[in-house]
Amino acid sequence: MGAKIPMLDLGPEVEELWDELRTALDATLRSTRFILGPNVVEFEREAAEWLGVRRAVSLNSGTDALVLGLRALGIGPGDEVVTSAFTFVATAEAICRVGATPVFVDVEPASFNLDLERLAAHLDGPAGERTRLVIPVHLFGHPVDMDAVLSLCEPRGIPVFEDAAQAFGATWRGRRVGGFGRAGAFSFFPSKNLGAYGDGGLVVSDDDSFADTVLELRNHGALDKYEAHSVGYNSRLDEIQAAVLRVKLPHVDAWNDKRREVARLYREGLAGLDGVETPDEAEGAHHVFHQYTLRVRDGRRDELERRLGDAGIACAVYYRVPLHRLAPFAQPPGTELRETDRASEQVLSLPIGAYQPEPVTARIVAALRGDQTGG
Repeated sequence: MGAKIPMLDLGPEVEELWDELRTALDATLRSTRFILGPNVVEFEREAAEWLGVRRAVSLNSGTDALVLGLRALGIGPGDEVVTSAFTFVATAEAICRVGATPVFVDVEPASFNLDLERLAAHLDGPAGERTRLVIPVHLFGHPVDMDAVLSLCEPRGIPVFEDAAQAFGATWRGRRVGGFGRAGAFSFFPSKNLGAYGDGGLVVSDDDSFADTVLELRNHGALDKYEAHSVGYNSRLDEIQAAVLRVKLPHVDAWNDKRREVARLYREGLAGLDGVETPDEAEGAHHVFHQYTLRVRDGRRDELERRLGDAGIACAVYYRVPLHRLAPFAQPPGTELRETDRASEQVLSLPIGAYQPEPVTARIVAALRGDQTGG
C-alpha cells in the first residue's frame, strides 16, 4: 500500500525554509518583543502592499477577523447578514457573535460560491430591505465574481465584506481578493495557502476609519494601553507568528502556482472517470486550490471515500452538514437551499499542497480509478 498520504504535509515546507525561519525566530526571541512588536508592524505593511490594499490589521485568528470586522462595520443585534451556508462554521458564527442574524442564499453548482442570480432575487425581494451586509465566501480558493457582487450591492447601499479565509492570493480579473469590498478577512491557520505555525488572521480595507476601529477592538478597545474607547478583545497576532508569516509571504505566488499544477494533474488524471466532476475555474478567476474538491455523483461519494481510506490516502468532506442544517443557524421553515444540500452530499476533497510530489498525486488518481498499486 505504501506510506500513508495525509491531506497536507507541512514538513517539506519547514525544511526548505528552515534557515530563514531559524534566523527570523532567533532574532524575535532575542529581541524580547513578543506583543505588537516590529514583525507585526512590518507584516501588516508587507501584507497590505502584497494584497493591494491601503490597510491591513493582523489578529489572532481568521474567526476574529470576521468578528472584529463585523463590529467595525457597525453590524449588531437586529441586523441581517446574507452569506453562504456552504462554508466553514466561522462565517455564520461570527455573524451570531455580534448579535446579527445569518441569512443564507443558495450556491451555484460549479464553484460552490454564492449564486449571484439568487442573491439578486433575495435583495430585490421583501427580505432585501432588511439586509445590512453581504459576505461572499471565496470557497476553496475560487474567487467570487466580485464585479457582479458589487454591482448588486453598491446601488442598494449594502456594504460587502469578503470572507477570503481560504483564498489568499486568489485573483478576480487580475486583482487579489479581499480588497474589492468595504473589507476582507483572511485566516492564517497552518493549512492555509499562507499559514502561520499557530493561529492568526488579518482584516484588510482601504477605509482608514474602519481599520482604526479594528486596531482599537483588537487591543481591549484602546489605542492607548490604559484608555479604552469601547469594549474590545484581546486579539493580537503573536510576534513570533508574524515573523513566520513574513518569511513565508514572498513564496505564496510560487506555492499557489504549484497547487495549480497539482490541480492540473488531478484534472487530467481523473478525466472521464464515471460520476466524478473535477473543479474548474470561471473566466476571470484565478483559483488557488486551498482545497481540491470533486463533485461525485450517482451516490458514489462514500464508496470513493472508503476506497481512498483503504489505500492509506486521506480525504475529507467539506462540508458534510451545511450551516442551515445546524441547530444554531437554522433558517425559517420553507427555506430551500437545494444546491447547498446537493453539494454536501457529493463533495470530496483530495490531498493538495505546494510540495505534493507528482508520484503522490498519481497514486491518488490510481486509487480513485481502482488501481491501488498505481503510482
